[in-house]
Amino acid sequence: MLSSPSGGLGAAWRRRLLAPGADALYLHVPFCARKCAYCDFASWPSPREDALPMPYAKALGGQVREAMRLGLLEGCGTAYVGGGTPTLLGEGLGELVRCVAAGAPGLRELTCEANPESLSDAVLADVSDAGCTRLSIGVQSLSDPELAELGRIHDAARARERVEAAAASGLDLSCDLMCAIPRQTPASWRATLEGVVSLGGVGHVSVYPLQIEEGTPMARRMAGAQPPWNSSDAQASRMKQAQVELEGHGFRRYEVASYARSSERECRHNKAYWTGRPYLGLGTGAASMLTVEGYLRLLEACPQLGPLPEGMARARIKVLSGREEIAADPRLSSLEFEEEFLTERQAAAEDLMLGARLACGLDAGLVCHARDLFGPSLDETLGRMIREGYLDDALAPTERGWLLGNELYAELWGLAGDTRTIVRRSEAKGP
Repeated sequence: MLSSPSGGLGAAWRRRLLAPGADALYLHVPFCARKCAYCDFASWPSPREDALPMPYAKALGGQVREAMRLGLLEGCGTAYVGGGTPTLLGEGLGELVRCVAAGAPGLRELTCEANPESLSDAVLADVSDAGCTRLSIGVQSLSDPELAELGRIHDAARARERVEAAAASGLDLSCDLMCAIPRQTPASWRATLEGVVSLGGVGHVSVYPLQIEEGTPMARRMAGAQPPWNSSDAQASRMKQAQVELEGHGFRRYEVASYARSSERECRHNKAYWTGRPYLGLGTGAASMLTVEGYLRLLEACPQLGPLPEGMARARIKVLSGREEIAADPRLSSLEFEEEFLTERQAAAEDLMLGARLACGLDAGLVCHARDLFGPSLDETLGRMIREGYLDDALAPTERGWLLGNELYAELWGLAGDTRTIVRRSEAKGP
């Protein structure tokens, strides 16, 4: 059971735990022309003759319609089609976007991820006509040697040309960039940053330090060594350089890795993740975060999930079914899931941890709600984070809190006390 409602701001935040459906929808398209050297996402190379992507996309569309019938998308305000490389679907991406737009008529933002090599004029026209409002283009770098090291297919000229073409289509544009990568220098990083913001129509930039993930070609190439170009100092230096360059061109950092020209150009979908809004993820490897009511609605179609454990306030669900299984049987009842359940205290600690990513600082309503749950320990922890230089007096992350966020997030998550969660695996029972 959830605790009794608190008054004022705390009650307003707590209502997020009572939302009946998903505020945001994510669809995962796991196909790529080629796997990048650093990538450990749920994605696989797909040759041109591969027959799987189209039935997979149609299966996702069927699952969207099923979620709509369950009432899970009634209040959905944003959707994001990610990957993998959604633009590899060609005309299938437009069909999927149309399905999403029809299934969630209250959308204010519908983003598709795109890679330059597969972002054709036909795909641009189709997704725009279908209801897409925003593109997130994986540029990563405007240096050809750096792109080659990352295993990217496109070159800098193709990236520039496709970004300009996307801008001409009228879609809102975001570019993803990667720093602390092989061959990158302060000069080449500056050239990439300046080159991207000089392209017309780019209103949002995401900047990520390269993470060398175990099992990837990049990790095997490094053979366990920590290269100097990817050290923690190098990452911090590149991230600070990005802030200086982007803010000098009129962008404002609103989250650890995200910059926008104005508040209207911020990514509403990603902000849902950081502000305790429930979301639904469909597709292999996709993750959901649902309230008790949202979980019970999904349970109507997915008896394999099983009853909600007593005393839980939030459910995190990951789709384990593979792309072939989803294409062959698109029913939600056929999916295999991993489930994790959080108590109300754990949910509040998680919200504090994610909220500390935002440059505006912790929401006043969240702080009030957390104070009702944690009592004096909340103010003790926040006070210590201020004294140690991770937060300022407005409970916004300082430069130390921004660049050394893991230390801050661990302290906030620790407020839950018992951080052990209930985890179980749920398999479909058959037809």
